[in-house]
Amino acid sequence: MAIAYRQQVDDDTEFAIWKIEEEPEELYKQLQLDEQEKAYYEQLKAGKRNLHWLGTRVLLRKMLKTDEYIDCKVDNHGKPYLVNLPYHISLSHSFDYAAVMIGKAPVGIDIEQVKEKVERIAHKFMRNEELEFISHQYKIPQLYVCWCAKESVYKCFGQKEVSFLENILLEPFNFEGHGFVEAHLVKDDVNLHFEVNYMQYHDYMVGYVKG
Repeated sequence: MAIAYRQQVDDDTEFAIWKIEEEPEELYKQLQLDEQEKAYYEQLKAGKRNLHWLGTRVLLRKMLKTDEYIDCKVDNHGKPYLVNLPYHISLSHSFDYAAVMIGKAPVGIDIEQVKEKVERIAHKFMRNEELEFISHQYKIPQLYVCWCAKESVYKCFGQKEVSFLENILLEPFNFEGHGFVEAHLVKDDVNLHFEVNYMQYHDYMVGYVKG
């Protein structure tokens, strides 16, 4: 396993990206799993879903620099957490890559392969006023920045029933190869501000945020 990219966001926060090239059996041998995790793994279908689950957990182990068992559970909202370690985590994957973010405060990360199809579904996660600031020249990558930004905020907030369209709002920004987006999560009595960073990595887009 080789980490393809690693970035220290601040003293307490970092993320890494890893290209999945191993077979499932090779990854499985690098993990220590309890009986519940083994049962879940057996239920996964062979293929990318299998590799993604293994890949994020092997990458997490590498980032934490341990060979000991890591008790990583998922809460009622689907957010992964570490039972016995004082870190917040966020996991993501897309096609050949896995990404993990670790911090002392809540974090969120999303990685997506950039494809033309995002234009067809943009209206499902972008308001009209958000679509208005999308540039014609960089339409596809900028839409992916918006998706990754909203997904990262959603993961960082860590609660279900948050609408990308209705509850996570982005301020206008000009697309570059890397930068940041101002985002707001507004729902009921919650009104939070986030500064979401993004970067283009080969033909993938990565969004990441610290709460």
